[in-house]
Order: sequence, then C-alpha cells, then structure tokens
Amino acid sequence: MMYWDGNMGGWGYVLMTISFVLFWGAVIAVVVLLARALGPGNRSHNLSLGHGYAENLLAERFARGEIDENEYTARLDVLRRGPRR
Repeated sequence: MMYWDGNMGGWGYVLMTISFVLFWGAVIAVVVLLARALGPGNRSHNLSLGHGYAENLLAERFARGEIDENEYTARLDVLRRGPRR
C-alpha cells in the first residue's frame, strides 16, 4: 500500500528548488553568451586582422586629433613596410 498522498516531502522540495535554479541559470547563461557573441560590442575578431586593424586604429587616432598628419603618415609608412629585421 502506498502512502504518498501528493506530498513530496522535504527532499522533494529541495530537489525541485535546485533543479529550478539550475534550469533557469542555464537558460540565462545561454542568452547572455548568445548576446555577447552576436552583439555589436564583439571586437575580438578585429584582433586577428594584423596590420589592417592597426591601420584602422591609427586612422581613428588621426581623426580624433590625437596625432598630427606628419606622425600619421610616418607611422602608416612603418606599418605598411613591416617590422625591421
């Protein structure tokens, strides 16, 4: 004869709470990871572009007025020549 009258008991509520937290934590983690991977703030792909990324960064500094035209052209020439050996 079963004496389970619909009551889960103490351990049933504990396991239900733990599984609830784990499930929603996983759902939130997936949403956050997708948002970070697909969002406009992801610049990690630019780091692998090499001198193209450096040239863009240099052009941004020139556009903001951080460097003058002479410094811009000199640094751009160095970037395009490559490293000295």
